[in-house]
Amino acid sequence: MGRRFFAQFYAACLVAFALLALVSPYARAQNVIRIAVPDIGAASKPAGGGVVDVLYANQTLEKAFLKDGVKIEWTFFKGAGPAVNEAFANHQVDLAFLGDLAGIIGRANGLDTRLIAALARDINGYLAVQPGQGIKDLKDLKGKQIALFRGTALQLSFDSVLRSEGLTERDFRIVNLDLNSAAAAIAAHRIDAVWGASSLFILKDKGLVDIPVSTRGRDGIGTFKAGLVASNDFLRAHPEWAQRVVASVLEASNWVSDRKNLDAWLQLEQTRAGTPTSVWRNEIGDSDPATFFSPLLDPYYVNAFKRDVDTAKQLGMIRQGFDVDHWIDATYLNQALAQTKLAGRWQPYRTFGEAEKTAKAN
Repeated sequence: MGRRFFAQFYAACLVAFALLALVSPYARAQNVIRIAVPDIGAASKPAGGGVVDVLYANQTLEKAFLKDGVKIEWTFFKGAGPAVNEAFANHQVDLAFLGDLAGIIGRANGLDTRLIAALARDINGYLAVQPGQGIKDLKDLKGKQIALFRGTALQLSFDSVLRSEGLTERDFRIVNLDLNSAAAAIAAHRIDAVWGASSLFILKDKGLVDIPVSTRGRDGIGTFKAGLVASNDFLRAHPEWAQRVVASVLEASNWVSDRKNLDAWLQLEQTRAGTPTSVWRNEIGDSDPATFFSPLLDPYYVNAFKRDVDTAKQLGMIRQGFDVDHWIDATYLNQALAQTKLAGRWQPYRTFGEAEKTAKAN
């Protein structure tokens, strides 16, 4: 009788372990949400920019999950998007605040992720060149060295602009450098140009570079986007957590979208990322911050991703495209908008011209 009991018990244990092996690791007594962010900070503190820095500095997510005993684990990756995608592939993160190309590459390479909220859009790219060289456009730089942070939104931005002008990376000598290294290289006259973000105006203000080319006035071509990307395993295991995270994102987006908070946000970026207030003030100008920081997955934002997937495929950044509509899951955003009563806070757009016109009018 005893042997039969233990045999049955042993068999039951084997079945239990087999079933446990089939269960997503995220469903097993998880008490931590692991968040990945490309680190853009030039100061000693980690920084992700925009909505991310508002969330991190105010511990918005930590407060939202405090009562449940759920910890928020932030990891800021100096290796930017490629490092974040590797962490996703190794099941080391649940959520990531990512630029457009990193999200596209991850999904195209088979990562089981979903894009569940927007973070920023229509952020411009800029070309910084050695001053006094008479460089007026990209064609003037043919055959010269240009620093570019490959595998990030900067590369997609740059290549999108090149494509619109009938050029490719092969027309230049591309040097793969992160933003800080590229800034140091051009300041030391080791390279001819850098394609980057508005932080290049720090160098311009010091007289170290000229900025003759940007994405402004190109109907959205080459502008940056960012979004909240989630592991599908995490979404299946903890849909209520995902909605609560998005609700916290909406809270931060609502704050930074209010122009009354612009000075406070600019000071936050200077403290965390080491970005002088003049940089973002130059970027936003007289536009409505709500245009940049809208969390909506509206037709304009979705169509911009579709265009970028096509561009990335045409340029060989990804081997095959994918269904953007299937990748995007607005369920959590829509629920959070209703829950927080922010459904009418941001204006949905269908075309770039519509968004640009509204931004200038406000």
